[in-house]
Amino acid sequence: MTILEVKNLKKYFPVSGGVFLRRTGWVYALDGVSFAVNKGETLGIVGESGCGKTTLGRCIMGIYEPSDGEVVINGQSVFKLNSQQRKKLALNLQTIFQDPFESLDPRQTVKEILEEKYIIHGKKRENLETEINRLIETVGLLPDTLSKFPHEFSGGQRQRIGIARAISLEPEIIICDEPVSALDVSVQSKILNLLLKLQQTMGLTYVFISHDLSVVKHVSDRIAVMYLGKIVEMADANEIYENGRHPYTNALLSSIPMPDPESNRNRIILKGEVPSVENPPAGCRFNTRCEYVQNICRDKEPELLKNEKDPSHLTACHFFF
Repeated sequence: MTILEVKNLKKYFPVSGGVFLRRTGWVYALDGVSFAVNKGETLGIVGESGCGKTTLGRCIMGIYEPSDGEVVINGQSVFKLNSQQRKKLALNLQTIFQDPFESLDPRQTVKEILEEKYIIHGKKRENLETEINRLIETVGLLPDTLSKFPHEFSGGQRQRIGIARAISLEPEIIICDEPVSALDVSVQSKILNLLLKLQQTMGLTYVFISHDLSVVKHVSDRIAVMYLGKIVEMADANEIYENGRHPYTNALLSSIPMPDPESNRNRIILKGEVPSVENPPAGCRFNTRCEYVQNICRDKEPELLKNEKDPSHLTACHFFF
């Protein structure tokens, strides 16, 4: 059952300059992104910095109003709702942020941080203390955590507090915006395993945003690869890693570190620099760095098309689909 749909989502940020700060252009952060996520599924979103991953997450959350397109959650179009309806929708949609320190109020104790959402959404406070103790236990922290402040914890412990806050209202969907990128490698696996455990016990649906392909593979059912505000390939996680079709996807896969230092994997080094999101190239966005580029790539933008052998494997390329 589809729980989240993103339809032709676009987000353009104005660029101003000159003495009078007139608009001189646009940053094309998202330019026609579409996908659907089923209940209980994890969709991984990967790509280089600046490809639009975080903007996508914030548009789904309603933090950014899109320039065009729709976000539909349980059949409701998010941007057609009034403020009260959006507040109610927020019960089913939460976020785990990248930086576990910046996302927690340093002036509040952990107890106050966790109580805040219950108070905002008008939940009864009769059994609040019992509920908060259960949350802390669920994410693997001790009860004395509640009286402490965020600066008294390690990065991994702070992220567990962020996770406790995200699941406090028992949402259906959680946007995970690089939730382990700020953590030590030794801590990352523990947080990822906690997220997987919570997904199984609570039936959660994740949109997992990351630049680390090895992390995304560990948690995702499907993966969407983004480049300059567009999805260039989307398929099941194993299919992406074993049979990636888009040249950009294969370049990303070749950059994953191998545990064997004597491995003979051929590293694909992309030529040139990532084009400016203010002035993206015509045709295929990847044509300035692609070794297979042809004239049609510079003139016509490829559609995200199904593969004949595997209809669930979508690729935006004139030759590799």
